[in-house]
Formats: sequence, C-alpha cells, structure tokens
Amino acid sequence: LAAKDPTAVERANLLNMAKLSIKGLIESALSFGRTLDSDYPPLQQFFVVMEHCLKHGLKVRKSFLSYNKTIWGPLELVEKLYPEAEEIAASVRDLPGLKTPLGRARAWLRLALMQKKMADYLRCLIIQRDLLSEFYEYHALMMEEEGAVIVGLLVGLNVIDANLCVKGEDLDSQVGVIDFSMYLKSDDDIGGKERNEQIAAILDQKNYVEELNRQLNSTVSSLHARVDSLEKSNTKLIEELAIAKNNIIKLQEENHQLRSENTLILMKTQHHLEATKVDVEAELQTYKHSRQGLDEMYNDARRQLREESQLRQDMENELVVQVSMKHEIELAMKLLEKDIHEKQDTLIGLRQQLDEVKAINMEMYQKLQVSEDAMKEKDEIIGRLEDKTNQINATMKQLEQRLQQAEEAQMEAEAEDEKLKQEYVNKSESLQKEFSQKEKQLLQLETDLKIEKEWRQTLEDDLQKEKETVSHLRIETQEIINLKKEFLKLQEKKKQLKRICEDQEAALQELASKLSESKLKIEDIKEANKALQGQVWLKDKEATHCKLCEKEFSLSKRKHHCRNCGEIFCNACSDNELPLPSSPKPVRVCDSCHAILIQRCSSHVP
Repeated sequence: LAAKDPTAVERANLLNMAKLSIKGLIESALSFGRTLDSDYPPLQQFFVVMEHCLKHGLKVRKSFLSYNKTIWGPLELVEKLYPEAEEIAASVRDLPGLKTPLGRARAWLRLALMQKKMADYLRCLIIQRDLLSEFYEYHALMMEEEGAVIVGLLVGLNVIDANLCVKGEDLDSQVGVIDFSMYLKSDDDIGGKERNEQIAAILDQKNYVEELNRQLNSTVSSLHARVDSLEKSNTKLIEELAIAKNNIIKLQEENHQLRSENTLILMKTQHHLEATKVDVEAELQTYKHSRQGLDEMYNDARRQLREESQLRQDMENELVVQVSMKHEIELAMKLLEKDIHEKQDTLIGLRQQLDEVKAINMEMYQKLQVSEDAMKEKDEIIGRLEDKTNQINATMKQLEQRLQQAEEAQMEAEAEDEKLKQEYVNKSESLQKEFSQKEKQLLQLETDLKIEKEWRQTLEDDLQKEKETVSHLRIETQEIINLKKEFLKLQEKKKQLKRICEDQEAALQELASKLSESKLKIEDIKEANKALQGQVWLKDKEATHCKLCEKEFSLSKRKHHCRNCGEIFCNACSDNELPLPSSPKPVRVCDSCHAILIQRCSSHVP
C-alpha cells in the first residue's frame, strides 16, 4: 500500500472532529435550551477544536525576542475584508485583561459566535487565499477544501444563542485539550433520534424565516431608495409643469390683448367710414339742387369744351400717373403680405404683424383726413360758385371732372374697405390656426421634454460609469508612470555601475601591467644579485668620488650604495627609480645591476 500524506490525514481528522463538535454542540444546545454560557463544556470543546483547525499549517514568524506562531494575524485580516468586523476587532483590542495574541484570538472567536457571523467572517478569509498564504503553508487546512467544508458547517451554529462573558475570563492561560469522551455514543443518544429530527426540522424552519426576513429587509431598503428618487423626480416635473402652465397663461393673456386691440381698430375704422358716407350723401344732394339751375347754362358751357379738352388730357395723364402709383402701392402691399406670412412662426412675428396692421390703419385714417380736406375744399369751391355766378360757365366742366374724380375716389375707398375687411378676416383665421398649431406644438414639446428627461437620466448613469472607468484607468496610468520612472532610475544606476566597473577594470589592468613590469625587474635584480655575490662594500674613507661622474662627495652630493655590486653613486647620478607595491614612494636603483640603493652615512656598517 502506498504511504498516505500525513498532512492530508491531519486535515481529515480535524474535519471529523469539527463535524462531531458542531453536531454535539447543536444537539446539546437544543436539549439544554439553546442559550449557552461560557462554562458549558461542549461550547468550550468547540472553541478548542476551532483553535486547532486555525493553527494547522500556520507559518512560524520571527519576532524580536523569539519565534511567534499565533492565529491572531489571519483573524485580524477579517477587519479589512469585512467592514462589519471592525467593531469586534476594536472591542478585542480594548479589553484590559488580554496580553497575548492567542487570548485576543480566543476573544474574537467568542464575539463572532455571539454575533452569529463566524461563518461569514471565515468565508471572506478563505476566499482571499493570496493573503492567507502569508500566514499558512500550502498544505494547511484553511488553504484546502476542508476549510470551506468547516465554514459551511459553521452556518448551522446560527441556531444557537450564546451569552458569553469575555471581559473577566482568563483567555491567555487556557490549555486547549480535546476531550474525546464527549463524542462517544451511548444508548440514550440512539433513543432520542426522532426528537432530534423534529427539533432539526423546527430549526430549519427558523433559519428559513430568518433568511426571508433578511431578504425582505434588503428589498424594503431598495424600495425606499427608489421611492425617494421618484419623489424627487416628481417634484421636479411638477415644478416644470407649473412653469409651462404659467407660460401658457401669459400667451393666452397676450392673445386676448391683441384681439381686443383688433376690435378697437375695427370700431374706429367703421366709425370713420360712416362719417365719410354721410358727408358724401350731403354733397350729392347739394349737387342735385345746383344741377337744376345749371342746365340752363349748359349750352354756353359747350363753347368752352374745346378749351378745357386740353385740360382734360392733362388730367388724364395725371390719372395715369396715379394709376401707376396705385399699382406700385398694390405690389408693395403684396410684398408686405408675403413678409407677414413668412413671419407667422413665432409670437414676435405676430406682434410685428399687429404693429403693421396698426400702421396701415393709421395710413387709412390719414387718407380719410385727406379726403375730408378735399371735401372741405369742394365745399369752398361750391360757395365760390354760388358767389361767382358769372364764372360758372367757365368752371362747369372742371366741377363735372372733379365730381367724377370724387365718385371714383369713393368707389376706390369702398373697394379698399372691403379688401381690408377680407384681409382682417383672413388674418384672424390665420391667427386662430397658428394658435391651435402652437397648442399642438406645446403638447409635443411636453412629450419631448419627458423623453429627454428619461434619456438624460440614462446618459447620467452611463457618464457616471465612464467616470469610474476613467478614474481606474488614471490610477493604472499613474502606476505605470511610476514604474517607468523607477525603471529609468534603475537604468541610470546600472550605467553608473557599468562605468565604475569599467574604471576599476582599467585600473586593475594598469596595476597588472605595472606589477608584471616590477616582477620582471625584480627577477633581473635577483639574477644580478646572484652574479655579484661575494663582492664587498668599500669603506667610507676610501669612497671619496662618485663612480659615474667622478666628482667628490659633499653635503649636496650624498652617497648611495648598491647592495649587490657594492658600487657607490651620488644622488645626482642615481636617478633611476622603481615603484614597489609595498612602499608608498619609488626606490632608487643601481644603473649597472638595477639593485636597490641605500643612502650611506658615516656610521653606516655593511
């Protein structure tokens, strides 16, 4: 048989012990009343088993004084991964009686069991295996599948209500020993299986109801948030609707004002037309009375017809000019009407049209005043004719022509009045149509406004998401920039180190060349020493002159003696110097044998 992995056997044993302890704790708690104290033995055994499970495969950490191996390190990570665990961690740190990390871990386990969130906390810890790898070995129970199974078994402990006093309990010095005698079966346990099954069904129902309550609470909170958002949007829509209604009321008031002004202008024009009609009728009656007396003079007036024919032609020419002017005026009116039709899209165009109508009415009023002035002049002319009966024959034709012109002017005035009435009716109808179109446009704008609001909300949501992605990308780009800067700094350091290394290699090469030269010179010196062995130094009294320059020694020219050949030189002739690694200064060398020279004094003895 193949040998089993001891770590796998340990994990299996711990898993079986965890199953037995959790099962025994739940069964005993159901029979005991489901509210447990800290002195309850199955609960103490459960904490001991959980402590062994958490310690399995824990890495040894070096501290300042000794090696440290506690479970408080991984449990302290839960505070960062699960925000609700901050209260437990803070309360554990504030407990006065706890001095060791193991005592803090035991207190943390007891508080998590009282909160009924031990399974949630450990599940968050197991998911982050990259963080757990700092505290556990790869073969630890918390890093393998057995840890997930234990976390699933811990969910059943939510049935138990624990009331534990952590403050006064000595958790630092407790000894964690598993009591196996509690998990051995007896005859009473076999007989109470049915009762345990019933209690388990009741507990399952209780768990189901608690989960339903949690889900309902979450849905209620989400619905409250939606109601708040809908109320805010509803208030905004109500405000905008009130503003739109106020604008509609203002437009209606302006429309009523314009209609009232139009009615006033119509009343004034009708009044002026009635006054002109009365004046024309009076003139006709006077003309009829005067014509009866003028029939007798008609024969005499024919004589002057030829003379006045020329005048008539002149008047006809003037009439042609007036007709052309009238046509130009009509063309100008048509152009004005076209401009008015083009400017009927907005309320500003309506106001401008009303101003033009007012201007036209003023022109008509001026024309009426001009016609009244003309009628007054005619009255004066008639009075003069009555006074000047002798000149009636000469001016008869002129009166007839003026009468005809007055009749034509009257007909033209009536035709222009009818045209103005028709134009006003057409304009009023067009204004009503435009008002209906404006109302339809207002409804369309309201619908468009609602659609734009919905679209705007969706765009705001998309924009918020894009802002989040942009912020993440900015963070990543900042990290990349920092990495680039570090990479450039490392490259610069590498270049500097390369330069230093090259300089050192060049220095080493130079030193090696100098050492090789010095070795060659030393070997030559040794050979010369071997050849010159047996020679004896000269005495100071005998050595009075330098061997090379043959000058006498003095204080400025000191004596230098060769060790090998025994020759004596002055300091001026012994200029050959050799650098040695053992001495900081170069040494003087003999010219013949290249041996080291020694400065001699009077007391020097070879």
